[in-house]
Amino acid sequence: MNSTDPQPSRLRGALRRGRDKWADLWPRVLSGAALAVVGLVLLISTGIWIRFGAALVVGLMMWELARLTGWRHPEFHSPRHPVLIGILSGLVMLAMLVLPGDWPLTLVLVPMIAGWHGTHEHERPAYLMFTLAIFGAGYALVVIREVMGLPTLAWIVGTVVLSDVLGYFVGRRIGGPRFWPAISPKKTWSGTVAGWLGAFVLALILMVVGQASWPVVILGPLLAVAGQFGDIAESWLKRRVGVKDSSDLIPGHGGFMDRFDAMSGSLLVALLLLIANLLPVIGG
Repeated sequence: MNSTDPQPSRLRGALRRGRDKWADLWPRVLSGAALAVVGLVLLISTGIWIRFGAALVVGLMMWELARLTGWRHPEFHSPRHPVLIGILSGLVMLAMLVLPGDWPLTLVLVPMIAGWHGTHEHERPAYLMFTLAIFGAGYALVVIREVMGLPTLAWIVGTVVLSDVLGYFVGRRIGGPRFWPAISPKKTWSGTVAGWLGAFVLALILMVVGQASWPVVILGPLLAVAGQFGDIAESWLKRRVGVKDSSDLIPGHGGFMDRFDAMSGSLLVALLLLIANLLPVIGG
């Protein structure tokens, strides 16, 4: 065969693209397994331990948020600014979860005010919005665990994880039209719909085996959609500030915001459902 024949080159190119398509799979799997163990420990924890865990996660996410919204413009803040915001946010989250009454919820204003000066003026609205979302998700995690019980929280987490896994594998395998190419170019309609179907099937199984009532088949996909839009919101922020990942803390996954963006979206909607007395009790 002629060495200039384009056929071998096309074959090599196709093989290379196939390898590149799944190049991040094993780092994602290994880091995901470690995250799963940490998440499981947090999931089954109660009392002060789940509060410490939520405060730690919130602190790390706020450190990443401060870097995303301010670190590219060091003239606006001290190099220590993201670290200080992360530590302050963790302490504030812990105080919100251990102090009695509803007034501690107002403490979320502390990191919002403290981070204002160190955030680039163009990113301040995003900083405020994401701060509310991060603290709301951390608060929801603990409240749902203690008010609704472990099975309900496990259903929410399972819905998000299943939706994310199906979205990744089906989207990579089938491909097709992009869901929102301007913000999240890797997310496809095939993966998005697979996530919805996975949430529906999980909810249907819970209903069939008598662990949940019929509204769960509606709320399951709703939580999956909320998680996907949490993912899209973080993609919008990263695209806005010109970074690929929120940090490099987790090999193959980026940072904590990259891993908990979908979970945050679902937890926020679940908290609203709980307040409206619409969140189902699983196994109750």
